[in-house]
Amino acid sequence: MRRIIAYLIRFAVILIGYAVASLAASAFLNVLFLGYFGYAPEPGHPTIAPALYFSVPFVALFVAYFGFVPATLVILVAEVLGRRDWLFYALGGAVITVVFLGFAHNIGDADFDVTDTNVRLALVGSGMDGGIFYWLSAGRWAGSWRREPLLDPQH
Repeated sequence: MRRIIAYLIRFAVILIGYAVASLAASAFLNVLFLGYFGYAPEPGHPTIAPALYFSVPFVALFVAYFGFVPATLVILVAEVLGRRDWLFYALGGAVITVVFLGFAHNIGDADFDVTDTNVRLALVGSGMDGGIFYWLSAGRWAGSWRREPLLDPQH
């Protein structure tokens, strides 16, 4: 019974970590594109904070949706192998983004394809940022469900 509870807790931590990673990747994209379009408000500008309060969670929904399947595979590999280093998750985020970009290119819809090199690099950076934030929130304990408890009162 304790094992099942440990699995459920780990699953909840993974879901929370995925949400954190999606929000971080979205925030990274928002900040990059604000700078790219030349929007550099002076400190205390009244419109930047409300815009980010709306756009970061909104874009995070798309980030989470489009990255779900490849992220599930990366998270599964990390959990099985017990990978706990930040570089694995950063590179995993980059791989997730490259898989998405490949899918967007192969789907054949010209409006959905990302062709600008700067945008592609921004997306890869966003994936790496999301991977690092996943590591911060959930990845540092990857594979912890596989360890046997140190003190077992039944033995």
